[in-house]
Amino acid sequence: MLVRLHRQATTTPKIRAAIKASADPAWMVGESFGISEQTVLKWRHRDSVEDRSHTPHRLQTTLTPAQEVVAVALRKTLLVSLDDLLAVVREFLNPNVSRSGLDRCLRRHGVGNLRDLKVKEARPKHSAFKAYAPGYLHIDVKYLPQMADQTSRRYLFVAIDRATRWVFIGIYSNKTAANARRFLRDLERACPLHIRTILTDNGKEFTDRLFGLRKRAATGKHEFDTLCTELGIDHRLTPPQSPQTNGMVERFNGRIEDVLQSHHFRSGEDLNATMHRYVLLYNQQLPQSVLQSRTPLQAMKDWHKLKPELFKKNPYYLTGCDK
Repeated sequence: MLVRLHRQATTTPKIRAAIKASADPAWMVGESFGISEQTVLKWRHRDSVEDRSHTPHRLQTTLTPAQEVVAVALRKTLLVSLDDLLAVVREFLNPNVSRSGLDRCLRRHGVGNLRDLKVKEARPKHSAFKAYAPGYLHIDVKYLPQMADQTSRRYLFVAIDRATRWVFIGIYSNKTAANARRFLRDLERACPLHIRTILTDNGKEFTDRLFGLRKRAATGKHEFDTLCTELGIDHRLTPPQSPQTNGMVERFNGRIEDVLQSHHFRSGEDLNATMHRYVLLYNQQLPQSVLQSRTPLQAMKDWHKLKPELFKKNPYYLTGCDK
């Protein structure tokens, strides 16, 4: 049985029972247990050995029951803050009410938290991503903060496989078409999968399709497009002004942002090492609910057993993510 004692209690239920059962004088019992004679007498006159309730028997409030009903009704109807409600109550109901007393009144009636009273707007549900076999990758670019030892900010290129959530990153000093091409080349070498399709936004590093006054279709002659053609990859573009289409990589970028906000980096090299260490950890040790509590690498291994023709090499664990 769980016994909850007052934080300043000098006795336990067992000691109290011994006090009630003892026939020795109160001063002698007090000395044996290291307590005062008054404490011994108190427990000898009690019917129980349990602590009494610490809740006050009378509420310390200047509001009458009728005034409390009106104050609670105003809170529910007007959805005003505590300070605004206090001004109204002092003006029209009770000029002597204190802020703390009004707050306790609202809490007693279950209306202490204003956010719980407001109607929450239903957020539109985004449709789930269409299921694809491994080999369909989303690519995006994220800005990285500038470190003290750097002259400019850097850019994080991120690729994530839609089926397995396997991630690959690259960090570059700018987001030019040349670096996008370099990232794709490194991605193709590192990825165990045969990359069939890549989805990117309409950034100049990925395509020459423009919008606005110079709207035109992609020519297919962009550096990134030519490398995709060389590697046999179908390069697809998201519709303009629709970042949710590439939401999978955006969600991972949110994880990266959490890492950036929760760490202090001494240098650009420290930032780079942390980013790669986190990706290694993500791929090999962080189970994903969308993958039925498997890690991306576990999901990739399961796909390899099921359809080995989708892979150009066996997926395997890398060392270093525990360091």
